[in-house]
Amino acid sequence: MLLRLLAVSWRPATAPTSCAGVRCLSSGSASITVPLNFWAGRRRTSKASRDKESVYEPATGRVLCHLEPCGGEEVDQAVEAAKSAFGPWSKMSGMERARIMIEAAHLIESRREEIAEMEVVNNGKSITEARLDVDSARLCIEYYAGLASTLAGQHVQLPGGSFAYTRREPLGVCVGIGAWNYPFQIAAWKSAPALACGNSMVFKPSPVTPVTAVLLAEIYAKAGAPEGLFNVVQGGQETGSLLCHHPDVAKVSFTGSVPTGQKIMEMASKGVKPVTLELGGKSPLIIFKDSDLENAVRGALMANFLSQGQVCSNGTRVYVQKEILPEFVQAVVKKTQAIPIGDPLLESTRMGALVSGPHLHKVLSFVEQAKKEGAKVLCGGEPFVPSDPKLSGGYYMTPCVLGDCTDEMTCVKEEIFGPVMSVLAFETEQEVLQRANNTTMGLAAGVFTRDVTRAHRVVEQLKAGSCFINNYNITPVEVPFGGFKMSGIGRENGQVTIEFYSQMKTVFVEMGDVDSLF
Repeated sequence: MLLRLLAVSWRPATAPTSCAGVRCLSSGSASITVPLNFWAGRRRTSKASRDKESVYEPATGRVLCHLEPCGGEEVDQAVEAAKSAFGPWSKMSGMERARIMIEAAHLIESRREEIAEMEVVNNGKSITEARLDVDSARLCIEYYAGLASTLAGQHVQLPGGSFAYTRREPLGVCVGIGAWNYPFQIAAWKSAPALACGNSMVFKPSPVTPVTAVLLAEIYAKAGAPEGLFNVVQGGQETGSLLCHHPDVAKVSFTGSVPTGQKIMEMASKGVKPVTLELGGKSPLIIFKDSDLENAVRGALMANFLSQGQVCSNGTRVYVQKEILPEFVQAVVKKTQAIPIGDPLLESTRMGALVSGPHLHKVLSFVEQAKKEGAKVLCGGEPFVPSDPKLSGGYYMTPCVLGDCTDEMTCVKEEIFGPVMSVLAFETEQEVLQRANNTTMGLAAGVFTRDVTRAHRVVEQLKAGSCFINNYNITPVEVPFGGFKMSGIGRENGQVTIEFYSQMKTVFVEMGDVDSLF
């Protein structure tokens, strides 16, 4: 996911003047010892004795911190704090809520570089991308602050002077469960619409990337939010289960894999709780022979290699019309081989480290499986060791382009979630549409063509929730994002998301006597 924004350098508000214009952190230098749980206005430690889990810095492979997972007592405390904050927050006017949210956005802007650096250390993506993620978080909060004062119902005139009206009311305590590919951004994307509607939130980050969500919690608190409005509990499956089953939780919003989303939906169903699920994808990118080839190549790179390919909406099935296939392959391989890989905190880096050692191994195994099934590795697909010795333990690989792919191959059917592009040939529009839609998922899809009529005709027939014409992976916060089929339920961003964080109440007002049948 990417914002079309100008990347501007900011100095952390809390940093000394000597940090201006240079890195305040370097890979391998960070060590986090402060608590990462946050509720009722401050960071918290667990009282219970539990095994702490090591969290690793992707760029170096060294231990960054130790995760302190929350159990039942801590989850209860966080939910109780959210319940306490919900009362006064839900009674505020939209303008009052908006003022606090706008102040939070200003604080994010002032701390842009600091947050972005911690996101790099936390996740492994390049500093250039991390800055844009922070910008997306800020813009999302600003956008929903603008909508907070517009929430309104409907007046319906009825016979005899009677009337009815509707009220859009908050749900209560909402739970957000984040993914590891966009830790800070997802925390903002889930909390902003929830808070704008008058809800409070308990947020659980991925245990792989636990570091930056607590920064957002501190920012909301500093902006003037009631204590307990946005809380952070750390942990894995057990903590998530406790949140989903909690009787005081009104809604669950999850970003992550399809299997985990299915489990969350099942758990939430026990309490008939609404869910928003932003799940996986295996999205098609269709490039017709009349495309601007250079633009299509750039689009294919954006569709596959952002965040080291760890993006749910990536267009990893690249269908290229047969007439231009050789020219496209030559150009995309040349561009892919030129991507600078290495220290994610360097300005020159465009591809950092994958999120973990096990995940790197999994992605590389997909490449090996593709070779066994007959795909040709046109470039990349190998472990990469940067020249800097301190990065030798990091989780790097060269971005991969696979040729001679067929629809039956594992690399074409399954979500790899890494920098692996599968290129497939097609001949006709009807054929490629059938192949593109032949998947259980439907998160995103893209089309490159100079024929505007064809572009709209094809997009109409693609079974995907987020479609792109002559671009890919652009996600302005003003428009909804989400999928069809097994890629999820509900939407993130855009005005429609207000409906997923509120409930409608109908009120009938009788102005005459009761017309009774008894």
